Amino acid sequence: MSTAETPTLADHTTLRLGGPARRYAEAKTVRALVDAVREADEAGEPVLLLGGGSNLVVADDGFEGTVLKVGNTGWTRDGDLVEVAAGENWDGFVEGLVAEGVGGLECLSGIPGSVGATPIQNVGAYGCEVAESLVSVDLYDRATREIRTLPAEELGFGYRTSILKGTDAGVVLTVRFRVSEDGLSAPIRYAELARTLGVEIGDRVPAAEAREAVLGLRRGKGMVLDADDHDTWSAGSFFTNPIIGEARLAKVLAGIVDVVGEDVRVPQYPAPGGTKLSAAWLIERAGFAKGHEGPGGRVSLSTKHTLALTNRGKASTDDLLALAREVRDGVEARFGVSLHPEPLLINCAL
Repeated sequence: MSTAETPTLADHTTLRLGGPARRYAEAKTVRALVDAVREADEAGEPVLLLGGGSNLVVADDGFEGTVLKVGNTGWTRDGDLVEVAAGENWDGFVEGLVAEGVGGLECLSGIPGSVGATPIQNVGAYGCEVAESLVSVDLYDRATREIRTLPAEELGFGYRTSILKGTDAGVVLTVRFRVSEDGLSAPIRYAELARTLGVEIGDRVPAAEAREAVLGLRRGKGMVLDADDHDTWSAGSFFTNPIIGEARLAKVLAGIVDVVGEDVRVPQYPAPGGTKLSAAWLIERAGFAKGHEGPGGRVSLSTKHTLALTNRGKASTDDLLALAREVRDGVEARFGVSLHPEPLLINCAL
């Protein structure tokens, strides 16, 4: 296992923000990963598990403990069952499946980060989410000090969440997916993607075509990493789409209509536990346009997508959080709807 002293976490996150860690190490095998976590736990050392760094907002003060990079990689396929190491790059994995003529995960193309992070928050995009294809995960249980296999039905999947989110009790080691060997995509469910492909909702297309369409749409929104494009210096969508319970829905919608007028359609979608509203739509109607700047212009909403909060090159985490608070509070004041962050906040809070 490789180690480094006092690294800056800005070098390991897609936001390029975050202060120093006391210690940094990379575990390139399951055994090394389990041993490193066990040793840290026995020593009472705080551990921050790091995948691709695409879903982290780390404080300017950094992390007073060990940052452990999950570095085990590789994947194998036996028919329609694929087993993937937690440290494997997610988009590289999806690209490899498509290259083999395998479908099922192509609508999740272009999402930064590692495979092991995807079940934690039930990553989703363009009408698909990980929960639909995931079979099981192997994880190290830090309480029992055992490696356990949890089937998908025990992971408590919901919208951008699972029983693994918000806790470090289990360390994901390996993930298994069920894929399609016929080379066709999952059914196309997202209207924008269907229009781009020129198909009807529910149709299936060659997986490679769906992947290229998704990548094109994501690039247009600054959601494919590019070191030269500050619109991609982000943690992706910063806020989740709010889900409003049926008991509150009529009142919330009436309040929105009072602001935007009866002739404006309010985007809303069925969701478990209620009705999902569009966070991006609410942010824009609350007066925050694409490119809206935060403190000193060092952070802004992406010029391509209002859900992404971006580092324009010289930002601090405090700058980013100030912008996030401004947006969150503005939407709350205008529409009475609370927005919640999607990335994990490390040693900081909104």
